[in-house]
Amino acid sequence: MPDHLTVVSHPLVSHKLTLMREKDTSTASFRQLLREISLLLAYEVTRELPMTTKQIETPLQPMDAPTIDGKKLALISILRAGNGLLDGILELIPAARVGFVGLYRDPATLQPVQYYCKLPDHLDERVSIVVDPMLATGNSSAAATSLLKQAGAKDIRFLCLLAAPEGVARMKAEHPDVPIVTAALDSHLNDHGYIVPGLGDAGDRMFGTK
Repeated sequence: MPDHLTVVSHPLVSHKLTLMREKDTSTASFRQLLREISLLLAYEVTRELPMTTKQIETPLQPMDAPTIDGKKLALISILRAGNGLLDGILELIPAARVGFVGLYRDPATLQPVQYYCKLPDHLDERVSIVVDPMLATGNSSAAATSLLKQAGAKDIRFLCLLAAPEGVARMKAEHPDVPIVTAALDSHLNDHGYIVPGLGDAGDRMFGTK
């Protein structure tokens, strides 16, 4: 296993992912499962956050209690499928700042084409978590991460539902400083750039567009 990759092997994650992989799972169920699994993945990707303490009053006595340090986290969704992960994570981290990167994959070249980018300010002072269900070729993920770095982000983490070895290798080659958290590392990509065995097109299954 690559040292920059964390596969979350929790029984609940594995079970929910299996339900999502099934081709007959409905759009509504797929969306709900993605929301649930994103909470579990977010728990892992936020494991190493800067901490400090603050003085509080419990019902019994004052204490120095741990709290997250620094500016609010930045969650960056790669449109459109990233929004499925984003919704669940925002339930866990409601104060997070949110950014969006719009990229589509040219079907002929499989290269990302940018059509939208709106990012929170002060990224150099925030932990940034990029979310996209599928790390396939890694082209879009690497491009989005480059945009964040150009905007000043220094502490970036990548969160996905499924990863292919090709995408993991591409991210490591271009952004070796960015850790990846995923629910599963699948076998390979097919000739169309889809993850195998995978679960199909996450955006289409989430939004019922196919």
